Amino acid sequence: MRYSGAVLSVRGATKRFGGLVAVDALDFDVAEHQVMGLIGPNGSGKTTMMNLISGALQPTAGSIALKGARISNLPAQEITRRGVGRTFQLVRLLPSMSVLENVIAGAVFGHRHRWGREAEDHAHRMLERVGLEAMAFAPISALTYIDQKRLELARVLAGDPELLLLDEWLAGLNPTELETGIELIHDLRGEGRTIILVEHVMDAIRSLCDNCVVMSSGKKIAEGNPADVLADREVVRAYLGDEDA
Repeated sequence: MRYSGAVLSVRGATKRFGGLVAVDALDFDVAEHQVMGLIGPNGSGKTTMMNLISGALQPTAGSIALKGARISNLPAQEITRRGVGRTFQLVRLLPSMSVLENVIAGAVFGHRHRWGREAEDHAHRMLERVGLEAMAFAPISALTYIDQKRLELARVLAGDPELLLLDEWLAGLNPTELETGIELIHDLRGEGRTIILVEHVMDAIRSLCDNCVVMSSGKKIAEGNPADVLADREVVRAYLGDEDA
């Protein structure tokens, strides 16, 4: 695939599970420093698409390229080393390690490898970045839910990813936590990071995203800026049904 100038290029991405087509010939690009929202009703294929990008799943057909180099069909650890970092719908931490050690793991095994004191110092900076430095030596069991999410984000950031995938990172937060979470992502956006955001919180989509791709039943049904996309009749129909479209 030729390098188009996009950080990520998805062409014809398809994933079948037996007779079920979870992602159906999806095409989109993500430009450098862009925050793209990947949205749609439950079961539309959003997380499957994130899994294809990160290597958790292999595509049945199509291709995915990072800065022009094909990454589809590479193992997940190789895709991470090439610069794709992600969070998960259900927070995945290393419970036997301290808060700091979790972030050091991200620094050691991420896109840019750091070791020893360099990795530790960088991990402290990432914890400070997400507001968790005071809990660096605490066990995972001491963390609240929002702090677990912050820790997972700090661990991903410690690997210096070129593309950050946030899969419903704001899900399950109370209103105060949600405001804090949106502010944190807004700050990451301000740093010029390239982000794909899977999210159901429309206030976050409106305030954070430059562009949106809307999925329904595995297909792309709309693409464009958040205001236009969320007013599209087909998008309203996908979310609310024919009577409300």
